[in-house]
Amino acid sequence: MELLIFDCDGVLVDSEAIAEAVLRERLAAWLPDLHTGNELRRALGMTTEAILDHLAERSGHALPADALVRIDEAIETRLAAELEAMVGVAAAIEGLDLPLAIVSNSSRRRVVASLANTGLDTQLGGAPLFTAEQVARPKPAPDVYLLAAESLGIAPEACLVVEDSVSGASAARAAGMTVIGFTGASHIEPGHDARLREAGVWQVLERMAELGALVQRWRGERRAVH
Repeated sequence: MELLIFDCDGVLVDSEAIAEAVLRERLAAWLPDLHTGNELRRALGMTTEAILDHLAERSGHALPADALVRIDEAIETRLAAELEAMVGVAAAIEGLDLPLAIVSNSSRRRVVASLANTGLDTQLGGAPLFTAEQVARPKPAPDVYLLAAESLGIAPEACLVVEDSVSGASAARAAGMTVIGFTGASHIEPGHDARLREAGVWQVLERMAELGALVQRWRGERRAVH
């Protein structure tokens, strides 16, 4: 059995860029004695909670008690606005004879909120969900992808992953999975498209109209090998 895996934090947009922008804005106001940009670059790969703990230790200022909740809510608000273009998902997955799962390096709460805010819960809400808090190294390690494959009894090489970030694509590929990368045209920053190419990710800039063809190509290549 083959499996199609979605990262639903930000398929079609760069969710990492959105999260980083929110963190920069909030932390610059809350921790004015730190150079936020430099600190975030050093904290690459940490969860949001770990980043907040790390930076709070380095600052003479205190974070609000509900800092994590406020940041998550701000990220979700921006993701919801950016992901209005996701109306193409239903058509993209309709008729695909392939089981679906959701794997994310974010928290279960954030993924559930992303699904609800974008209306994707109607298309993907019944799919098995695997998230960061289920593994010891939540990101950018491949552990959560391997957990999904093992739990569902599917070999990693039989999994096709729809990812929107370089780190997620790299983690899924390190788990032995094939990756299709989707990123939104409105969120490509200088150098980001080059990093996607370096990661071996295919870019589909609008909607997901090519997903069916890409899935069939992947399945054909798998049959040829096996």
